Amino acid sequence: MKYTKEQIQSLLDALPENYKTGDVDRVIRDLVKQKADVSQLRPYILTLQQFHRIYYYVSLKQLKTADARMAFIHGNLLFSDWWHTDQLISFVADLDFDTALMLAKQYIRDADPFIRRWGYVLFISRLGRGHAAQLLPLMHNDEAYYVQMAQAWLIAELAIFEPETVHGWMPESGLRYDINGKAIQKICDSFRIPEQWKDSFKALRPLLYGRNG
Repeated sequence: MKYTKEQIQSLLDALPENYKTGDVDRVIRDLVKQKADVSQLRPYILTLQQFHRIYYYVSLKQLKTADARMAFIHGNLLFSDWWHTDQLISFVADLDFDTALMLAKQYIRDADPFIRRWGYVLFISRLGRGHAAQLLPLMHNDEAYYVQMAQAWLIAELAIFEPETVHGWMPESGLRYDINGKAIQKICDSFRIPEQWKDSFKALRPLLYGRNG
């Protein structure tokens, strides 16, 4: 069944006053069970976060393969904030790494900062594990705060599994300190990185600041 924007809005209007994300997710589950077609919502998804969530989740949850889900996302790079990109990470965790890397190289050069952010955060899952050598070269100086945060987040994620590789790369990365500094802070905040590695990363701060502060 095809749903119009007005029909989706009526489902939202039927929710309790001051409804939460969990209430919207119940609507999504019902729509997925119905195998609903929400494609008519596409022109409106940047007008309301709930529309955005419903459009992506209902569509993606009905696609059976990571390739199909990534193709859908690639054809719908319609983001308006960091949350809209981060919520899609789990849908591509099983994607072929080389396919993801090829697309990421496009995304990180896009004019839209939230598409650039997506080029990094899509690897913050098992998709990126063991691939520090291929992913660290994607890092480049970016003025957009939410892109910097995505880079720092990915660097810290890679450090969980390959701390030696990340530690050796960081002083030679040429990244401005506000990116590497954020990455070190995230590393220090992680419960999955041993204290001795945290100390090693913290020890890089004076050198990094002196070079690229």
